[in-house]
Amino acid sequence: MWYISTRGMAPQVDFEGALFSGYAPDGGLYMPEELPQLDRETLRHWSMLSYPGLVKELCALFIGSELIPRNDLNDLIDRAFSRFRHREVVHLCRLKNKLNVLELWHGVTYAFKDLSMSCTAQFLQYFLEKRKKHVTVVVGTSGDTGSAAIESVQGAKNMDIIVLLPKGHCSKIQELQMTTVLKENVHVFGVEGNSDELDEPIKAVFGDVAFVKKHNLMSLNSINWSRVLVQMAHHFFAYFQCVPSLDMYPLPPVEVVVPTGAGGNLAGKKPKGQISFLHRFPVSFQLPSDWKCEEKEGQVLVPK
Repeated sequence: MWYISTRGMAPQVDFEGALFSGYAPDGGLYMPEELPQLDRETLRHWSMLSYPGLVKELCALFIGSELIPRNDLNDLIDRAFSRFRHREVVHLCRLKNKLNVLELWHGVTYAFKDLSMSCTAQFLQYFLEKRKKHVTVVVGTSGDTGSAAIESVQGAKNMDIIVLLPKGHCSKIQELQMTTVLKENVHVFGVEGNSDELDEPIKAVFGDVAFVKKHNLMSLNSINWSRVLVQMAHHFFAYFQCVPSLDMYPLPPVEVVVPTGAGGNLAGKKPKGQISFLHRFPVSFQLPSDWKCEEKEGQVLVPK
């Protein structure tokens, strides 16, 4: 499986290359060169799996066994989910009138980002130990990303993490989750401005390819393909739990509401829809003040 930049001007890389990259050298994001096509028999098999089992199957499609052998991949994912409080890791709660809630909050920090971040951190440590390398992770956060990233990598010998949080713009609980971790590899700084404003210097840093290479920098924000990959499992799992049968032609649609800020969780839905089936997705967005939402074959974000 090869990955190419969304801008089409950067060399292709394998999963390891995409994992350790923030932006591609041309300023784009790494995405799979092609998406696998799943037949109905595969979907039936996946529908019977636990959430961790589904993540394993999904990741195996996008991570070559020459990079992470399947047994190692399974072990990494089991390790990633070992600290979750619910035995199912992700649980679907059935309410009235065919309304369901997918519980994504059973991780250490109670944020859905624990799911993808814990797996991504395991993948990183696997390659770093194998290559005898060290990286510094730079993360900008409004709260949940920073907490989940810190929990995933704290204490790791081959990773340092620098987290920038906007002073006065995080919840008290999330601020405490980040500022009370006393590990030598965790460095947290409060900065002026909101989370959108603190993203600007981070983008500038990752735009300097030579600087990034010199200091072995990388990002764990949602520009990292590994996070999008694991988040695809949310949508598969929810679909399989909700549909009455996979024997219907065409496959029945499921209407999904995704509470989201910048659309990171929603990003996992897009490739999922292309490799299997389509959903109806009315989306609940919390938009920056200078953005609006237009409905064109789904929800599209455009600047005012």
